[in-house]
Formats: sequence, structure tokens, C-alpha cells
Amino acid sequence: MKKTVSIALMLGLAVAVSGCQRFSGSRDYVAPLPATPTTPVGQGSLQPLDPMAPAPGTVQDAQTAGTDLSASPVTEPSGAIEISRSDMAGGWKLSSGGDSCMAFMALTTWSGGYRANTRGCTNAVLSSIAAWNLSGKQVELKDSTGAVVAQLYATSTQQFNGQTSTGAAVSLFR
Repeated sequence: MKKTVSIALMLGLAVAVSGCQRFSGSRDYVAPLPATPTTPVGQGSLQPLDPMAPAPGTVQDAQTAGTDLSASPVTEPSGAIEISRSDMAGGWKLSSGGDSCMAFMALTTWSGGYRANTRGCTNAVLSSIAAWNLSGKQVELKDSTGAVVAQLYATSTQQFNGQTSTGAAVSLFR
């Protein structure tokens, strides 16, 4: 009986190996896909990126024109409360003028503060936000050059109000 089981196992193994492509010696795998045609890459020099600079040939409007607020800080309102870095971490809704978008504050250190980014902002000032920092009770939102583009004060740990570098009211809330 042992001999019959051994023969049956050997026969089954031989059938399985003979049906496997890996051991058949043939390389008849699926044919490769044809190459995708591409367009040639142009050649030329690019201007340096400046997120706050208007596109060539456009007029800079009042919404994008502004100054660095660190030179002329917003006055602290009465009732402003102390906040900590951990109060700022996470996702926020950001609103200024008719624009409403999302802001994300991280605790990853960055030159002059901590990393931040926005999503869905059509306002050039709001879309330029790349960092944030605390200065006393004040939250400073900064662009990629480190210039302060908005200053806000907390009325609660869930609501911040202030102004942008263009003088527009801005709110950050959850």
C-alpha cells in the first residue's frame, strides 16, 4: 500500500511539473505592450519661481498686492487667548473675502516656524501659505519666503480671526 501511495504521489507531481510553464523550457509569456508615443521635450530657460509674483503680462490686483505684516503687526484685540502649538495642529477651514478653502498645520519645523499648506484656495494670498508660527497670542501665517501674509488671534481654540497682508479680514476655524 505504501508503494501504491508513493507511485500515485510521484505520478501527480510529474503531471503538475509538466503543466507548469516555468519548467516547460518555453518562454511563451504574455506579449509585451507596444511603446507609447511621446511628444518631444522643448528646450529653453525658465524664469525662477516666485509664488507672489504675478504671471507675465497680467496686472496685479488688490487681492494679491500686499506687504509683509511683520513690519506692521495687527493690534491684539481684547479677549485674545493664549494658545499652544498643539492647538494649531491639523486641518482647518480658512476664509477671507469670498474665498473659502482648507489649511493644514503641521508640527514639522521649518525656517521661521512650522510647515503649513492650503488646498482649494483661489485667493493668491491664501494659496501662498507655506508656514505658520506663534508669536505670543498671535498666529502668523507665512509664505515660502518667510514673509507674514496673515496675522490672527484666537477667540477660542477653535476660532482665529485677523487680517491678511492686503488688509482683508481672514478667519481660521474648525
